[in-house]
Amino acid sequence: MTAVERTPEVGASRPWQDPALPVADRVEALLAELTLEEKIGQLGSRWIGNDMQAEQAAGVDQVDGVDDTGDDAALNVAPMQDVFAASGTVPFAEAIRHGLGHLTRVHGSAPVTPQEGAAEVIRLQRQVIAASRLGIPAIVHEECLTGFTAYGATVYPAAIAWGATFDPELVERMAAAIGRDMAAVGVHQGLSPVLDVVRDYRWGRVEETMGEDPYLVSMLGAAYVRGLESAGVIATLKHFAGYSASRAARNHGPVPMGRRELMDMILPPFEAAIALGGARSVMNSYSDVDGVPAGADPWLLTEVLRDEWGFTGTVVSDYWAVPFLATMHQVAADAEEAGALALAAGIDVELPDTLGFSQRLAERVRGGELPEELIDRAARRLLTQKAQLGLLDAGWTPELSVAGAGTVDLDGPGNRELARELAERSIVLLDAGSALPLLAEGRAAPRRVAVVGPCADEPRTFMGCYAFPNHVLPRHPGLGLGVEAPSLLDALRAELPGAEIVHERGCDVQGGDRSGFAAAAAAAREADLCVVAVGDLAGLFGHGTSGEGCDADDLRLPGVQEDLVTELAATGTPVVVVVVSGRPYALGEVHAAAAGLVQAFMPGEEGGAAIAGVLSGRVQPSGRLPVQIPRGHGGQPGTYLQPPLGADSHGISNLDPTPLFPFGHGASYTAFALDDLRISDAEVPTDGEFTVGVRVRNTGGRAGDELVQLYLHDVLAQVTRPVRQLAGFARVRLEPGAAARVTFRVHADRTAFTGRDLRRIVEPGDIEVLVGTSAADLPCRGVVRLTGPVRAVGHDRRLDTPFSVDVQEGIDAGHS
Repeated sequence: MTAVERTPEVGASRPWQDPALPVADRVEALLAELTLEEKIGQLGSRWIGNDMQAEQAAGVDQVDGVDDTGDDAALNVAPMQDVFAASGTVPFAEAIRHGLGHLTRVHGSAPVTPQEGAAEVIRLQRQVIAASRLGIPAIVHEECLTGFTAYGATVYPAAIAWGATFDPELVERMAAAIGRDMAAVGVHQGLSPVLDVVRDYRWGRVEETMGEDPYLVSMLGAAYVRGLESAGVIATLKHFAGYSASRAARNHGPVPMGRRELMDMILPPFEAAIALGGARSVMNSYSDVDGVPAGADPWLLTEVLRDEWGFTGTVVSDYWAVPFLATMHQVAADAEEAGALALAAGIDVELPDTLGFSQRLAERVRGGELPEELIDRAARRLLTQKAQLGLLDAGWTPELSVAGAGTVDLDGPGNRELARELAERSIVLLDAGSALPLLAEGRAAPRRVAVVGPCADEPRTFMGCYAFPNHVLPRHPGLGLGVEAPSLLDALRAELPGAEIVHERGCDVQGGDRSGFAAAAAAAREADLCVVAVGDLAGLFGHGTSGEGCDADDLRLPGVQEDLVTELAATGTPVVVVVVSGRPYALGEVHAAAAGLVQAFMPGEEGGAAIAGVLSGRVQPSGRLPVQIPRGHGGQPGTYLQPPLGADSHGISNLDPTPLFPFGHGASYTAFALDDLRISDAEVPTDGEFTVGVRVRNTGGRAGDELVQLYLHDVLAQVTRPVRQLAGFARVRLEPGAAARVTFRVHADRTAFTGRDLRRIVEPGDIEVLVGTSAADLPCRGVVRLTGPVRAVGHDRRLDTPFSVDVQEGIDAGHS
């Protein structure tokens, strides 16, 4: 009997539905029952919401205040969404005829309540099950880059703000809350976290990253994965790999990167999120690296990801990345050939709709052009996850999967408290100057405050491009934000009840209109203090200054905002500058004019109160820079991870790469001192371990957090190495006058790098140990010598640096 003819007898037991059996046995039993067409059906997806958006396009006149009549692209939340919605997909009934792998963004495509979204999940799942000969439901996936991307769901700070917290435990708690909300309404998979390491600040998606250091991104990314997976929601690592290093920072641009840089700077966060976080899905990058598109790269998707790292989950395509192999990269003749290439490379499921993984693959299999084992391989991985999620269990119904939808509050008090804590910990005090904190003891509180700038009374500037209010609601201008999000102006009025607050916008985020300068300057001139909030408004594909497809020519504040700051400073009134942005901007001239300077990386719906609290002094600032702040607009410094020739001009170039504020920097309203460095061993073997300890003291008058940072430098290596690279960090809270001892346990594996032969090695020689409070403030220095042979290391090497914190009152331990 052939696979096409094989059907279980009525009433016969179906072993794949028995949760008591091993998952692998259940999957093999089901796979054996599926026809070739049914196996291919499991590799596809369908985005019903995209159909609705296409239908709405003709009626949309404005998006974000820009006239978009007739421009369907203004509706897009994914690249070329309008093109594929119009012509690239088949009706739902046809798409599910042989089964379906994924349902795309049922909750996240339009402003629906949790109950309405749950009802749609039930409706669509019932159709999928009815159309499937064996009744196999689909996985439901959604975006969750700044929280669950759904109407009325909590808007947490953007990922770049998570980086500024340097707090894995807090990020894990946030992700667990996001996962619980998603699971309650029937979502099985979240398309997050973004593990791209920043390589060029001009890239629009910097806001979606956790910074420019692979170790920081590794620890926060693994924490996010643990949190989301703890709720039973599959975490999806993206974008694998190289996306953030495109030439000229242009979205989807080619990546001129060698394999060594890719392996040492880009891949480590993905490896850590699998090994330390337990991630079950990976999404490919749109980009090509050295001419090879990630979606068609078996070295990346199979040899590294699976053969070396042992990854057993699914690889899902970024939206339309499979047909892009034909239309954009031009390495395939058409969508069918693109599907065959992607499948062979290691992509298992095509999102968000099925084009390349269509039933035409069956013809290739039967014609001998495509091995059926590749279809089986991908289907096996996808069905394994369906079994793990309980979707194959006897008695499973769509109603069971959305059982929590009736009572879930997507923006409940617990969520908002987490959003507040994240926002407060992410605000970076760059320089207190002469004006901050506003309510300092011994300083007269300002009686009249002018609050100026395009970010002062627009809470959407606190939100990333994947936050629902910026991602979807611009198509629905009558619905507001869907969540309560006080502006900075609102928050300052609450924070400073004794002050008269006056407001002038001054200018817009974008554009060259200076007509509001005069009124803003007049307001500042008549005030005791001026607070000016400048920065970004996130959007998509050019409809914003930050976000996907919103790349920057240079690092000047958008529009005429820097000129506004200059105009305000000329009034003689002290000007406190708050930068609310998704990328670091060049603030050399702004800093020179400011009486205080604060960086807020898109702090989410609770961002207004968090910024106001830092300005007043109620909140002790503890955020640290996950990216450098450049000095000049045009000669953008690379990230701090540079070899000697990239870190210093050496008199060879007239361009100085020194940043205005270094990686890891963050000021406080108290003071700390680091001293008493102790290194356990002068020499350790290349497979050994040593400890690094320092004392940190709060020498100021307020309780506060210090971030103790450990950097390593390979003094002499067979390839160029960074002059310093973060190897560990520990957040320490101390009362005034208190001290603590921070001890890092450093395995020699933490010095590993990719050698000349592209093997990862630990090399003997001197390792400089540097401990301090930023990449440029490292008062504690010593040397450890690694002895013995060069040692090749693999996926089983030590990926983190454990630490302990011993305070006089007790002991707190963890992993940085």
